[in-house]
Order: sequence, then C-alpha cells, then structure tokens
Amino acid sequence: MQLNLNTKSVLITGASKGIGLACAYSYADEGCRKLHLAARNGDAMISAKADLEQRYPGIEVVVHALDLSSTAAMEALVEQVGYVDILVNNAGDIPAGSLEIVNDEAWRKGFDLKVFGYITLARAFYSKMKGRDGVIINVIGNSGENWDASYIAGSTGNAALMSFTKALGGASLNDGVRVVGINPGPVATDRMLKIMKRKAIDMLGDEARWEELFDKYPGKRPATSEEVADLVSFMSSPKAGYITGTIVTIDGGIASRGSVI
Repeated sequence: MQLNLNTKSVLITGASKGIGLACAYSYADEGCRKLHLAARNGDAMISAKADLEQRYPGIEVVVHALDLSSTAAMEALVEQVGYVDILVNNAGDIPAGSLEIVNDEAWRKGFDLKVFGYITLARAFYSKMKGRDGVIINVIGNSGENWDASYIAGSTGNAALMSFTKALGGASLNDGVRVVGINPGPVATDRMLKIMKRKAIDMLGDEARWEELFDKYPGKRPATSEEVADLVSFMSSPKAGYITGTIVTIDGGIASRGSVI
C-alpha cells in the first residue's frame, strides 16, 4: 500500500532507540523527505542518521540531542525544527512500581517528560499545523485503558494523555489537523525490560524470572517496535485521513481481555 508520505516532514521524539527509531525507518521506507530525530542520546541518532541517509538517498535527517524533560528544552526543540507535517510524541519513561514504591520526585520527573512533554509539543505544533493537514501522533500505552496498580504512575499518566488526545482530536479536524493516540502493550524494547523486571518482582518474587512472563502474553511474545512503527506511519498517512480523536491499541488483545500482561 502506498501511504503517500513522500512529501512529508516528521519530528520523532524518543528517536534514539525502540519505537522511535523504528518509526524513523518506517517513515524513511515510505519516502518521507525530512526526518527530525530528538532524544538525549546524540551518538545513537548520529549513527542512525548516517545509516538512514545511506539506505534512502535523498532523505534529510536532522539530529536534535536534547533532554526533553523541561519546558525550556521543548521550546528549544520547536525553535530548531520550525514546521513539520507530522509530530510523533514518543519520548517518555514513567517509572514502574506501586504507590508505595514510586515517590513524588519520580512521579513528577516522569510526568514532566511524557505527559507535559507531549502536551507542550502538541500545543506548539498544533498552531503551526492549522489549515495545513498536519498530524499529531501520541504514542501512549495500553496501561492508560487497562489500569495497573504495579505501574500506577504510568497508568495515570497514560490515561491523562488518552483524554488529552481525545479532547484535542475530537475538534481538530475543523482546523485541518488530526490527533491520534497509539496504545502499545508490551513491546520488545529496553524500556520494556525495566518494566518486566519490576513485574517479575511483584508477581514472581524475582526480577531474574521476567522472561517467564512471556507465557502469559498473546502469541507468547511482545510486539516488535516495527509493528508499532508501521501502525504509526499508517495512522499519520492520508489513508487514515478521517481518523482523529481516537486511540488505536496494539497489544495482542491484552487490554480487551482485562489482564495486565
């Protein structure tokens, strides 16, 4: 399927690895002309830039090595980027753990990066996208619809971002902008490993047994980053041009069956 993304420019946060990096390759494969990659790990993105520009002649990749956990850093990123057709909000690492384990500082740090970070960038780019067929994709997480006491900060933050996405996206098409949320379940990334080890402690009493939890997954596996990235590309394409203000879940059915994993 031709997604008709060949004239598009994209900003991806959290782009140095995992879902964000997979999104960069998916967009490049669909012919996007310019990619802005933003994350803390500049070296990883510089390496990705070299590989992407070698694989996809004609693409322009711009690296923004920034810690996006503050409003000032978000505003600096907006200034550096200027305008893009597609914003992929993907940066965030809200800590796993129960109410007793995750302290106030960890809650605030996680929310500053993910919850307020998504909102800040969405606000900044929405005004630039009005009347220009812009798209904002918020990569959130299925714990926002499938509450998990052992990931309470993440569940709370993700639920807030789901509401934000629906509220903004419900009216955004009037301005020529689409806003869509993507809710991955467990995905084979470094971040998932940290969460799985926390769950293994809570459920099995030993973080070293985290791989045993795969037996509880649909298909006995997590999703791949590429599966999520391809969904992101499709949802941001003209083929999904009448989809806005909604959340698309990719978790093998975990949320629908009401389980945590």
